[in-house]
Amino acid sequence: MTIHLAGDSTVAPTDDGRTSGYPQVPLLGWGDELAPFTDDVVRNHAIGGATTASFRAEGRWEKLLAELRPGDTVVIQFGHNDQKEPDELAAEGGYTDRLAQFVAEARANGARPVLATSVERRLYDGAGDDAALRWSHGPYPAAVRALGHDLDVPVLDLTAFTRWLYGWLGRDASAALFPHGAAAAAGLPVDDSLAKDNTHFTTAGARAVARYVGEALASLDGAHDADEPLGAWVMQP
Repeated sequence: MTIHLAGDSTVAPTDDGRTSGYPQVPLLGWGDELAPFTDDVVRNHAIGGATTASFRAEGRWEKLLAELRPGDTVVIQFGHNDQKEPDELAAEGGYTDRLAQFVAEARANGARPVLATSVERRLYDGAGDDAALRWSHGPYPAAVRALGHDLDVPVLDLTAFTRWLYGWLGRDASAALFPHGAAAAAGLPVDDSLAKDNTHFTTAGARAVARYVGEALASLDGAHDADEPLGAWVMQP
């Protein structure tokens, strides 16, 4: 089976360092790192700047549908750019409507749709590990969760996961998940545009999210449900 990915730059393949100007500091989405964490083939159709509207208008969704085979999975994660067009792509308006269309069309082609909330931006109020991590997506993640409930579609809550990830690492250490942190750690100069980018991942960030997605999809598949429980063989609490 094949896992098809539809989304924006936080899912999309690597830019090979073109954005940062350093080959050793690429910018990439979690979809580029998913293959090592699944036994399925991964087809990453995501593209930087995409909204639920542009992904269809540019023919990318049509191309994805043409490649679908019964039993495939389609993971759909948008929102970062949709929120920049609140009139046409409001969370409970055009954004939800277009996601629902994606779900219906994936199902019509025999595939399993899986919705994902947007990965969180790493934006803090203040400095130090006590600084509060801001919520940057407003009602968009909630709209995805509600749609998943209404349409009986699995939802990968990547907003919640990435918020946990940044908090677990701490404000300073979590910088390494992003190009400016990786560049600084490598002793490379960090210009203003790179320093302000707390949206896009470098390899470490993409790999962390991809590992979670791989585990979540395996759980949805029931990949290990038939394994023998090991409770009798491990130390008792």
